[in-house]
Amino acid sequence: MTTPRVLVDATAIPADRGGVGRYLDGLLAALATDDPPTVVARPDDAQRFRELGLPVVVVSPQLARASRRILWEQLGLPRIMRRGGFDVLHSPHYTFPLFGRFARVVTIHDLTFFTLPESHSRLKRVFFRFWLRRIARHRMPVVAVSAATAREFTRILDADAARIVVAPHGYDPEVFHPPADAEVAAFARAQEPPVSAWIAFLGTIEPRKNVPALVAAHARLGDAAPALLLAGGPGWDADAPAAIARARAEGRDVRALGYLPLEQLSAFLGGAEVVAYPSLGEGFGLPVLEAMATGAAVLTTDRLALPEVGGDAVAYTDVDADAIAEALERLLGDAALRERLRSDARERATLFTWAEAARKHRLAYEAAAS
Repeated sequence: MTTPRVLVDATAIPADRGGVGRYLDGLLAALATDDPPTVVARPDDAQRFRELGLPVVVVSPQLARASRRILWEQLGLPRIMRRGGFDVLHSPHYTFPLFGRFARVVTIHDLTFFTLPESHSRLKRVFFRFWLRRIARHRMPVVAVSAATAREFTRILDADAARIVVAPHGYDPEVFHPPADAEVAAFARAQEPPVSAWIAFLGTIEPRKNVPALVAAHARLGDAAPALLLAGGPGWDADAPAAIARARAEGRDVRALGYLPLEQLSAFLGGAEVVAYPSLGEGFGLPVLEAMATGAAVLTTDRLALPEVGGDAVAYTDVDADAIAEALERLLGDAALRERLRSDARERATLFTWAEAARKHRLAYEAAAS
């Protein structure tokens, strides 16, 4: 079979290189090694993809505005497909052109717009439910980032399981690796004020990440507890800022660090006493994998896809503050358990590679083209 000509739409990548950004960066780097697809991207991302050896179609920087991008996706993207003679369009974040004579592949990340509706704004619920229903009705291959996401997609929307390709994420070992002692010490000194030990959280501060419960759990640990460092974009959790402010007013060392540069993440995660990720549910759980790759002792929940990632190499907790506090206390008090988790996590993380994810995506592209 002739290799299909694939166009990947990377115009939805956020500037801070959060979840969908890291997904596309890792996937496209792996796809660039053999029969690379063409990427359509905004100017701020074009050079990055060219350096990977990928052909790039550059579009207007104004597509950073969501409303403009959605309109362009329906009207401008099909023209690029037609003029470029592409066989398959890969839309990596739910939305896709509804019309056009070309094959499509769409990535779905989770179904929490249905299962955890309170964790999303009303606008997002309506918007993404619309697109997920369209995906279910369309006869096209779908990439699901976990078996849990695939099951939810078929259960909730009665989708055809035969056209779902499960392609778990990988991680970049140049970014996420066990840090040297000097890197950890430098990160600790750079904090204001410096820290000697910390519990780490990495992720956008959104309701399903359960940050208020984590902050409340930290307060239950007592004055000798390590600092709680929260890294990630501010998100839309209205309760989290108040919880953090209340904890700080009570003398707790809780810090919202905001978005950390990628080069600091190995020291932040791998240098932590525990990485806590008490999410209410994830379609994959990339921060858990990235923490495991740094050799962190990870505490997370068993909701949705998280056990697929963590396996027996992480510790689990329920989602309420008392349960999180009890699990943190157990881990902080047992150095041997933390060391065992660190070792197991490093080993398990190697099972997840972008090369394997790329192989699965190519299967979806070939299925679409056929």
